[in-house]
Amino acid sequence: MFADIVKISVKAGNGGNGAVSFHREKYVASGGPDGGDGGKGGDVLFVADDNLSTLIDFRYKRKYIAEDGKKGEQKRRTGKSAPDTIIKVPRGTLVKDAETGRLIADISGNEPVIVAHGGKGGKGNMNFATPRRQTPRFAKPGFPGDKYELTLELKLLADVGLVGFPNVGKSSLISAVSAAKPEIANYHFTTLTPVLGVIKVDEKSFVMADIPGLIEGASGGAGLGHNFLRHVERCRLIVHVVDVSGIEGRFPKDDFAKINYELEQFSIELSGLPQIVAANKSDIATEEQIADFCSFIGKKYPFFVISAATKKGTADLINHIAAVLDDLPPVKLYQAEPLSLEELDSKDTKKRVFAVNKLDDGFYEVHAEWLAPILAMVNMEDYESLQYFQRVLRSSGIIDALEAAGIQENDTVSVFDFEFEFIN
Repeated sequence: MFADIVKISVKAGNGGNGAVSFHREKYVASGGPDGGDGGKGGDVLFVADDNLSTLIDFRYKRKYIAEDGKKGEQKRRTGKSAPDTIIKVPRGTLVKDAETGRLIADISGNEPVIVAHGGKGGKGNMNFATPRRQTPRFAKPGFPGDKYELTLELKLLADVGLVGFPNVGKSSLISAVSAAKPEIANYHFTTLTPVLGVIKVDEKSFVMADIPGLIEGASGGAGLGHNFLRHVERCRLIVHVVDVSGIEGRFPKDDFAKINYELEQFSIELSGLPQIVAANKSDIATEEQIADFCSFIGKKYPFFVISAATKKGTADLINHIAAVLDDLPPVKLYQAEPLSLEELDSKDTKKRVFAVNKLDDGFYEVHAEWLAPILAMVNMEDYESLQYFQRVLRSSGIIDALEAAGIQENDTVSVFDFEFEFIN
């Protein structure tokens, strides 16, 4: 069974809590605080696996939760960091935020990609000793790990995409020129999943994808084509296969125009890809049929008369494809889409839950998970960015809550791993 879109949830591990501990040793008076920091929570990473060709496994396991970091220990010992959770996906998988559709990562390279970051460990009480506060009896909890509802969307990585109506001979062509062995039969929709074939020309090689047959209306959801048009989007070159014999009562000219219309309706960028026309089934077509279709195509597209069944003309087609690919850009990769400060602000307006705790005289802590991504994007060295952060604290009610808790001028406020002095 082929699956190319699934939804899953991931949760990175929380950081371990900091420890509250005091040095205890014979003959050593007032040893001082020695509580260690908590360990880091595990990240959730995605990595490409070429042994996978479908997302079907995610239909049966939809939740992935990384371990939490261990809490800090006495004698200034940091808690153990949690191992990462690695999720293997087919190469070419896009990872998107299910709520917004924002692209988080394109898993097309060889390096693992961190999608959900584990929380940092909380600071132990050894970090809070000052001349004014020599015996801090508090520590900070670990920070929460990222949590996402994700959509995984597979877009195959192929140099060449074969498109055309069902039963025009795409499977026969890819079988004739590569080691791929798709099911081939004389009925529509024999191919129910995209098939990749590696084709070697001298010392070069490229990947060709047999995309399941499109039909009229595919871009609007009709037939199987709507499910697989996305797999053509990464291709560098399109080979448009047409049954020039019209043996099934079809009209090659109409078929050619209709498929190009569907490509254009699905994506203007896709319809603008370089295209080669392969007039297939020439072994059972008449000379008049071939000449008529050749005249229709004219000089707009490179044109090859082939027979996948007998391999007639396939070598010339493949050699031309290899030559064209030398001058084309590499397979398309997608860039992650970061959220702006304004988008983060807007997204979290209705979720601004926070808590203000007084940990010690002159030391206050703010708990607000929604602040983490905003704080990560704020440059404290930049005046406008800092002013934005202050407006968020004021508009969310955090400043009012601190004042209600009794904060005074020059007291310390801690928000995650950022600390600042309160100035009214």
